[in-house]
Amino acid sequence: MSATNSSYSLKSVFTDFKEITKAGLAISVVFSSIAGYLLGVPEFSTENIYVLIMLAVGGYCMVGASNAYNQIIEKDLDALMDRTKNRPIPSGRMSVNTAFIIATALTLAGLVILYWINPKTAMFGAISIFLYTCVYTPLKTVTPLSVFVGAFPGAIPFMLGWVAATNNFGIEAGTLFLIQFFWQFPHFWAIGWFLFEDYKKGGFYMLPTGKRDKGTAMQVILYTLWLGVASVLPSFGYTGQLYLTTVSAVIVGLLGFWMLFYAVKLYKNQNDKSARALMLVSVSYISLLQIVYILDKFLR
Repeated sequence: MSATNSSYSLKSVFTDFKEITKAGLAISVVFSSIAGYLLGVPEFSTENIYVLIMLAVGGYCMVGASNAYNQIIEKDLDALMDRTKNRPIPSGRMSVNTAFIIATALTLAGLVILYWINPKTAMFGAISIFLYTCVYTPLKTVTPLSVFVGAFPGAIPFMLGWVAATNNFGIEAGTLFLIQFFWQFPHFWAIGWFLFEDYKKGGFYMLPTGKRDKGTAMQVILYTLWLGVASVLPSFGYTGQLYLTTVSAVIVGLLGFWMLFYAVKLYKNQNDKSARALMLVSVSYISLLQIVYILDKFLR
């Protein structure tokens, strides 16, 4: 084999691995876990770096495994949709057996690495992959309530970081879970809105009313409001060691109004452009919120 072909082959394998594990999504999830970890450690030191690396690698393995199992289960449906038909399995670039081996290897590696941090972290990682693969994925073609079910594994990463840092699940971890739980709804309903026709080809009905209507848009607004409330809870002093100063609470509150503005815009316009804008804002919102939380802790 020539050097060019070998290079191309390695590049293809790497590209398919990124796609089967949904690298972009996995990295964003790992970022949430890292944010939760930084909020949980009393102070950051060189010793924490090793745990942080294990959390990042173990977290990526678990998310990547969930995504690989998801693509195995939905391979026939993925082939029907424009946005997924070129994924490794439906396109024929990767066999189901290969994908299963990758998913299983990632699951085992992820569980072992997270267990090295502490057993609770591994337990929540296992719960996350089970709910995503065995409950959320099968429900996607059955009921719009799948988004509610999927919000549970989706909300675990932020909280997982705190548990990794403290080996404890209390009001602090619960609050981080609550924030990311409420965030899931406007984020995924926005995606479900502008990809409605493509999802329909695969038999997925992700919107709460099953339609792109005012009922769905109103629920987006309501969950955005709940998200805003949950995000400033730590400023009231009832969330244990998780605390937010007044200045940071105001910044987080403004971020909430920013996202609410786009939720209301979706209600008024009810079009794909507004839904796509809300999705992009929601991604920025959760990342900026986590950064504000971290800066508030280390700069106060």
